[in-house]
Amino acid sequence: MTQLFRSLIFVPGNNSRFLEKAKNLDADIVCFDLEDSVPDDEKINARKLIKSALKSRKSYESSIFVRTNSPTSGKIPLDLKEIVQKGIDGIVIPKVNNIQEMKKIEKFLSELENTRKLKPIQIIPSIESSEGVVNTFNIASFGKRVSAVVFGVFDLLNDLGVEYTKNSEGSKYSRRKISVDAHAAGVAVIDAIWQDLNDSKGLEKDCKIGKSLGYSGKSIIHPDQISVVHRLFHPNQSEILWAEKVCKIYHESTKKGKGATTVDGKMIDEVHFKQAKALLELVK
Repeated sequence: MTQLFRSLIFVPGNNSRFLEKAKNLDADIVCFDLEDSVPDDEKINARKLIKSALKSRKSYESSIFVRTNSPTSGKIPLDLKEIVQKGIDGIVIPKVNNIQEMKKIEKFLSELENTRKLKPIQIIPSIESSEGVVNTFNIASFGKRVSAVVFGVFDLLNDLGVEYTKNSEGSKYSRRKISVDAHAAGVAVIDAIWQDLNDSKGLEKDCKIGKSLGYSGKSIIHPDQISVVHRLFHPNQSEILWAEKVCKIYHESTKKGKGATTVDGKMIDEVHFKQAKALLELVK
């Protein structure tokens, strides 16, 4: 499946009604959640419900990701054992601090894929701590599995000891750095959620700021936010020109029997080609 990153909507994994309704969502990524929206005593039930939902993968219009619990929770092995199966496009890992955590997860994930004869799935790390912000470039460039990174503002501010406000100064540096590091690593970058569902003008303003900082899209928590986010993160002219160049050069490279190649000094491969193709299809 070709992949866009304009919208990533979180769906509580322990709510069977929401999982069913997600079949009709037109977000680029529907992310079944095992973390913040699921209480500890509901984790087992959520894993079972998500496992069942993945068996109906063809009924979902969007790419399907699952947000696991955090590396420090100790729950990721249990999460992956249940959810890694046919039908899953990728996982979102919350609160990633460093590449040592990524290595452990990637090793366990690879073992499951080999045992179950599955193709490698994508990983989207979420940056939600001061340590994660410092290490964003290394995390984003960890390997081919990493297709994007997410900015998680609330846990970051908690880590900094700063109270959240809609115009909080505490997250501005991190928001900019995460985008710069992701672009330097050659992956997409998804902005943090807008929490106030009643403030649509605030959402629009926040999307415009994120777009101006180089974000590819936004994490969202309600279906009503999808249309606003898609409208404001519609590809601009420079992104369209870049996608056209990627498709042209990649086609020329494959004709010569090569896979990976470079565009303007940046390495691209099949993943980048598919993303560029999806963007051009969207524009048409």
